[in-house]
Amino acid sequence: MRLDTLLRRYSTAGMALAAASALLLTGCASDPLADQFREGSGKNYIAGDGTISVYAEGQRGEPITFDGETTGGARFDSADASGKVQVVNFWYAGCAPCRVEAPILEQVHAEQDPGEVSFVGVNVRDQAGTAASFEEAYGVGYPSILDVESGTAQLAFAGPVPPAAVPTTIVLDQEGRVAARVLGQLEEASILSTIIDDLLAEQA
Repeated sequence: MRLDTLLRRYSTAGMALAAASALLLTGCASDPLADQFREGSGKNYIAGDGTISVYAEGQRGEPITFDGETTGGARFDSADASGKVQVVNFWYAGCAPCRVEAPILEQVHAEQDPGEVSFVGVNVRDQAGTAASFEEAYGVGYPSILDVESGTAQLAFAGPVPPAAVPTTIVLDQEGRVAARVLGQLEEASILSTIIDDLLAEQA
């Protein structure tokens, strides 16, 4: 089932409108993030609105590469996942939507062939101990980069589709180009699965 069909089936009216805008390849949605920052709600994160942006092959720009040290002290390099679909999730432990979507991401991760699909988190705030505790508590089976001090992973994505909220999930195609972005909490495992399936089908 393709993503547009899936969105029509599962989305609320608001989500459907956001998805329709994305599928028209505008790449830009109304952005409430600045308003959230100014309102000073004290929730300690800026949440996205769940907008899903999907980009056709000709709209994906240049490949993105990034690296960093993981919570376990290993070195992650996106070049090692060359030729795979890459799912990149920006998160931190104190973010309530991140906690909600963690099991959803892990469900999709567990269902994928690691020879075809790679998952990595980018932790934007925590030290190693805090991040590792989160991963253990929520059963996260893929690595996360600690990007607090260097910010290099975030900078690598600071182009036309930056991770402007926490959480944000960005999906790269097999050439490392941005193919989709979920701005805010991922609501349905089936949405991410369908994005991945569509990208795998491009190379079939």
